[in-house]
Amino acid sequence: MTTKTEYTLHPDIVSFIETCLQKEHSESYLMDILHKIQDKYGYLSEEHMYEVAQRLQVPASTVSGVSTFYHFFRLQPRGKYAISVCMGTACFVKGADKVLNAFQTELGIGLGETTKDGMFSLENTRCLGVCGLAPVVTINEQVYSRVTLQQVSELINRILNKDVEKTT
Repeated sequence: MTTKTEYTLHPDIVSFIETCLQKEHSESYLMDILHKIQDKYGYLSEEHMYEVAQRLQVPASTVSGVSTFYHFFRLQPRGKYAISVCMGTACFVKGADKVLNAFQTELGIGLGETTKDGMFSLENTRCLGVCGLAPVVTINEQVYSRVTLQQVSELINRILNKDVEKTT
């Protein structure tokens, strides 16, 4: 963990932490605080975790341990387009693992990573409840059904083309 803080938390989060500190067992609010920070900033940076540790007066290793143990915390910023491949049973049986590998190859990143240009991040998810549409991919909450290996590059190119249109 970094010992130098170059980042300050949003006043709403600081206020929430201060409220928690006034309560008994303030360290039990750690997960709530981390969720609020992730909701505000999109991820938990080392600076965020250090600041929380300082304000709650708990070891930085405790904050880091909680942040890295639970899969719902992100430690890296998400890309502009968050791609998530469902790995539930129906999707997996229908080839979601191959679709995921195709996205990794096409984007040049692994799970939980973001492309260098900040455009795409890649995640997997558990069952989305649309098993009849397997394999399923979501891109920023947009659901794509029965995704084939051939569609992977098409989806990425479609997004890039839309993004270029928006900026021109």
